Amino acid sequence: MEFIETEHEGALREAVTNVVRKFGGDYYAAKAMAGEPTTELWQALGDAGFIGVNLPEDCGGGGAGLAELTIVTEASASAGCPLLLLLVSGAICGEVIAHYGTEEQRARWLPPLASGRTKMAFAITEPDAGSNSHKLSTTAERDGDEWILRGTKYYISGVDEADAVLVVTRTGIDPDTGRGQLTLFIVDSDAPNLVRQPLPVAAQLPEKQFTLFFDGVRVGADRLVGSEGDGFVQVFHGLNPERILGAALCVGIGRYALQRAADYARERSVWGSPIAKHQGVSHALAKAKIEVEAAALMTARAAWLHDQGEHAGEAANMAKYAAAEAALAAVDAAIQTHGGNGMSVEYGLIPLWGLARVLRIAPVNREMVLNYVAQHSLGLPKSY
Repeated sequence: MEFIETEHEGALREAVTNVVRKFGGDYYAAKAMAGEPTTELWQALGDAGFIGVNLPEDCGGGGAGLAELTIVTEASASAGCPLLLLLVSGAICGEVIAHYGTEEQRARWLPPLASGRTKMAFAITEPDAGSNSHKLSTTAERDGDEWILRGTKYYISGVDEADAVLVVTRTGIDPDTGRGQLTLFIVDSDAPNLVRQPLPVAAQLPEKQFTLFFDGVRVGADRLVGSEGDGFVQVFHGLNPERILGAALCVGIGRYALQRAADYARERSVWGSPIAKHQGVSHALAKAKIEVEAAALMTARAAWLHDQGEHAGEAANMAKYAAAEAALAAVDAAIQTHGGNGMSVEYGLIPLWGLARVLRIAPVNREMVLNYVAQHSLGLPKSY
């Protein structure tokens, strides 16, 4: 792992930034407050080849790795447009299908995902299971050449924008452990007997949340991804990238908020001098900057480990924890620097606070990360 960006990485960051700056923070804030998808920006990034930069070249992608998608995600957010569905469509669904999908599945789904013409949602969370994926109650039962899905999924992002959903189901119980045997399926978002219900949230986001009801949804055997019953391993091949991309999103949010705050502090003059001269303002921003850049290093390392085929669970969890904490602190410092203007729609900081706060909870909450580190990194007794 290099600590200085390569020429290729720098060029990628600059190219992504140039695309996103044509839209900018005002565009994102307006979309977030209206609850409208950032379709135009997504397609612009897709047309430029950035949405699928991590997907295989023979499937229409860029043939690069998660490190490059991390740059795309962070650079977009740093330019004022944090795209939540990059975590889902590109990081989870794209990575899982590329690694475990059949040749037919790869040919069917990866090219449109890479071009941005198709989005895919991911459905694992359930109302009663929470972080305990072993206790999923959504089932898939074989019926001849088809599978029948029944159950409920909760807080599923962007279903209204997606053509399909990668759904995690339980297809059996391990007799030795009592844990669910998980299996993944690709389900069309308009499949018969799949009902979606909007889930209102207070955070201002372009992406909507949904509860999904699978009331006997039928899919063909060709929609099963990977091996029946081995879905837990397959899921985490997507969840680690999701956590890494979540960290990248937070780094970008932090960098953008701090740049806005620094610009404002230099220009805002009270009692004859800019407020940036006061340490009460500058130190808060400097502290937040240090924390964001520390998180950026952790995020880059986690992406590198994933691309090298190394165990990335610890690094992904730590990066997500550090970046979410840093982003929330950075946005809060930026709001405080703006004073009353920090709450103004004109300055567009509140949508960033809402997303940063969401990312402190999802895709894995900070308490579960602390549990993971305590148990797996420090060798302490399992606490749950």
